[in-house]
Amino acid sequence: MTKPIGVGVLGASPDRGWAVRAHLPAITASPRFTLAAVATTRKESAEAARARFGALHAFTDPHGLAAHPDVDLVVVTVKVPAHVELVTAALDAGKHVYCEWPLATTAAEAAALAARASAARVRTAVGLQARFSPAIRRARAMITRGDLGTVQSATIYSSRGKGSTRDIPGWTAYTYDDRNGAGLMEVLGGHTLDLVQHLLGPIRDLSARTAIRSPDHRIAETGEPVTVTAPDHFLATAALGSGAIVSVHLHDGEVAAPRTRIEIAGTEGNLALTSTAETSPWAAQLQIGRLDLHETRPGRPEWTPVPVSADHASTLPAEAANVARLYHQLATDLRDGSHTVPDFHVAHSLHQLIEQAARP
Repeated sequence: MTKPIGVGVLGASPDRGWAVRAHLPAITASPRFTLAAVATTRKESAEAARARFGALHAFTDPHGLAAHPDVDLVVVTVKVPAHVELVTAALDAGKHVYCEWPLATTAAEAAALAARASAARVRTAVGLQARFSPAIRRARAMITRGDLGTVQSATIYSSRGKGSTRDIPGWTAYTYDDRNGAGLMEVLGGHTLDLVQHLLGPIRDLSARTAIRSPDHRIAETGEPVTVTAPDHFLATAALGSGAIVSVHLHDGEVAAPRTRIEIAGTEGNLALTSTAETSPWAAQLQIGRLDLHETRPGRPEWTPVPVSADHASTLPAEAANVARLYHQLATDLRDGSHTVPDFHVAHSLHQLIEQAARP
């Protein structure tokens, strides 16, 4: 039996954050990985995370975690501005790296990390987990097989509840500053544009408009005003290499039910991917929650469900399921030498695309 991959998680707060909601449940549920180490900036929280999730070691020093012999894969789940420093520490230690998306705050930073990873001869992964949703995999197989004929166009709408109230949690305040690279355009926009290309092929041309429609926020815990510079609306049109056209509308501040709908129109039928009502409003995002798949055909205009098989991650919480699927595929890549998980080079290209869309 192959030895489980030892994982060290940077940013493993035991109480709040993406690591505790997604990464740690995914790692501990898989026999292909073992939780070798966790790290936070405070000794008390690092020890609490170690105890809660059964990690072998706890650190406050990311360099110490990366250098430990029990750690084969370093996972970076902290705020985006800290990614470069922590990813670099892991690469310098000669470890494989899985970094959350966005990889960096700029395309130039992402390019430098991709080059450094290549020089280190290690494997990298970036958290573009929407690709591994069962409904997305089924839709991609149908498109590739030609079930839709020639794809003519696609329309994507996705909304989030983030920023729908004046008072916001303090831990989210940094995402309202566009210098931090963690706003709607970078996070949901990046996941969406990656999914477009994964399903339908490369984007040849992209133009976009952004807007800040909810500029008045304050931190709930203190009443301190928040200066909003990150757009909360993103509207884009794209032409694909195939000639198909795509429209994308993303927005924060949804006061009703956050939701996602993706429609793909072909010459022989259409597909629709829609978010499912979940207990967490975050699960309406296309990269997080479960998606339902439907199709229509000529002469049969009603939307008909397309069966999607359950898999090893289907029993996990919604926020952990697609992340667990990415981990599963990463383990296969590391074992077999395959390259199916999006890496830092993919992330660099995606950062370039987002910066292209952001240009006035």
